[in-house]
Parts: sequence; structure tokens; C-alpha cells
Amino acid sequence: MREETPEAKRPLRSGYTTGACATVTALAAASAQLGVIVGHELEIRLPRGEQVRLPLTRQKILSDGRMEAATIKDAGDDPDVTHGATIYTRVRLTEQPDIKLLAGEGVGMVTRPGLPIAAGEPAINPVPRRMIHEHLRQLSEQQGYQGGFEVEINVENGAHLATKTMNPRLGIVGGLSILGTTGIVRPFSCSAYIASIHQGMDVAASNGYDHIAICTGSNSERGIQHQLDLDEIALVEIGDFVGAALKHLHRTPLKRLSIAGGFGKLSKLAEGHLDLHSRRSSIDLHRIAEHAGTIGGSKQLQNDICNANSSLHALQLCQQHNLPIAERICDVACQQALRISRSTVAIDVWAFDRNGELLGSATK
Repeated sequence: MREETPEAKRPLRSGYTTGACATVTALAAASAQLGVIVGHELEIRLPRGEQVRLPLTRQKILSDGRMEAATIKDAGDDPDVTHGATIYTRVRLTEQPDIKLLAGEGVGMVTRPGLPIAAGEPAINPVPRRMIHEHLRQLSEQQGYQGGFEVEINVENGAHLATKTMNPRLGIVGGLSILGTTGIVRPFSCSAYIASIHQGMDVAASNGYDHIAICTGSNSERGIQHQLDLDEIALVEIGDFVGAALKHLHRTPLKRLSIAGGFGKLSKLAEGHLDLHSRRSSIDLHRIAEHAGTIGGSKQLQNDICNANSSLHALQLCQQHNLPIAERICDVACQQALRISRSTVAIDVWAFDRNGELLGSATK
């Protein structure tokens, strides 16, 4: 279990991607196969040129003659599902001078189009593949080795960890993806999440879906699935990154996009916010009060909304007066979504409560 975050502020610590871990373990196992002595850590070169040393926690020869090397994934201060996972690689020498990558324990296989790796291939992304190939080719040159390598990448408990990711929905079955574009995990970086959103949209479109729903969380996902009966592949969880999804529309051949979220988050979208997280945007009770006034809310109600404890309280106040504030927020949010996306895709917005029950909707 990761230690609690200390109260005193300190610089956030970076970590290493699964791709970097797979590379160092592949290099360690291949080196041992060629008789190169490897210590308790090994240096690799990252895509941007940095030289880094990663620790090795296990090196051994297996009964079938393959060499195995392992490391523990350290994601630094990033809340990464693979933090602390053991990544290990088994390498066999081959006569043919090529490098064959295999998915072992806990590494998924791609089953659908729309990903950077073709269906039927191990879920090892292009940059980690290139890193492994480059390091093993360099090793071969240094050792005068003319043959090739069979490289099996594994993640202990990876099949279970994958259930906490978008992999099952993307058509990656059996485990995790080996990821990374720089080799470095930046603490609390948004890039990986945004990349997964784009990937989810692309996979749905590549599989023939021209109507998808982006959802801020599990409650809204459950609600929109009930309303529209969309297949799971057409549901993309976006968390707070609605702007990232909307800006990706011009690259995705869709006819309709449904946006599903809670009342509070949609009120932020209605104000034009692209990131709905509380650290980056706030719920504006005064604007909700103005919207209430636009659809007939009294001055007293508007004043009560301005002094409400939360967006939920504001919603409840309007509901007590039978005022369709959720419909109004959805309508304005829909207008903002069209403005932000700058695409010809039709958009509708749906607001749900914490039980996945519909509060209101709007279509443009």
C-alpha cells in the first residue's frame, strides 16, 4: 500500500512507464543469455535520449532454457494502477535474426481495430516495441551475435489490474497494455487519461459506431446506457476531460455524440469550462441562479440558490418549485459543446443524479 501523502509540500516524483520496465527486463534477460554479467540495476536509453538506471529484482534461468529478469514498476507520485506491479521478461535465443514479442502473463492481446497495434498482436505499444528492438539490436552488435530473440513480456496480476482500466472496453483482452511514449511517468499527468479517451473514441468509430456517449463517471454511464441502449464499446468514460473529447471530434467520423454527466459538472460545461475537476473549475451558483431566473425562477429562489451549499442543493431548490433547471443547464451545455468542438457532429447532453436517474436532457 502506498504511504499517505505528507502534509508538507514537496516536489512530485516522476516514475517509469511499463514500456521502460519491459525494456530493461528484456535487455537484462537477453544480456544474460549472451553471457553478459548484469548487476542489480541496468541502464537503458529513453526515447528522448535520457540515460536512466532501473533496478532488477529477479534474474534467473528457467528449466526450458529461457532467461528471466524482473523489476518493480515505480510510477513515482502518479496514481497509476500498475504502481508496484512486478514486470518480468523471459527471453529465448533464436536462429532467425529477428525479435519476436509475445504476450505472457498479465499482458493483453488486441482484438479490435482502432488501436495503434493491429488486432491479433500483443498489447505492446509502438514506442515500447521500438525501445526493446533498439536495445536488443545494440546488444547483438556489441556481442557479435547474429541470431534473434523471442521476448515474452509479463505483468504479475496484470489480468486483474486490467479490469481497473479501459482495456476490456477497447478490446484488449487478458491483461494490461505495455505503454509509454517517453519512458517517464509524469506525476499526476493528464496525458495518459486523455490518450485513453481519444483511443476509446477511435476504437468505437473504427468498429462502425457513429454514435457514442462520453460519460463523466459510472453513474452517468449507467444512466445513458439505460436511456440509449448503446453497446459498451460506444461508451467512453472521460472523467473531467470533456474538452479533450470534444476537441477530438473533428478526427473521429461520428454522426452523433451524447454527453452524460452529473448536474454540477454539466453546469461547469455550460460556463465553457473544458476541465471539470474542482481544482481547475468551480461551480458558479450565481450563474445557476441566473439560469433559474431565465426560466421563471423568482428573485427569492435566485437568492436562495446563490446561498446554497452546493450544486445539489441548488438543484433541489429548483425541483421544489418544479423549475426544470437541469433541462436549462443541459441546453446551455449543449450550445457550449457545439462551440468547443467546432465540428458538424450532432450533440445531445444528459444530466443524471447519483443513482443514474435522468434529471434532464437537451439536443442540438
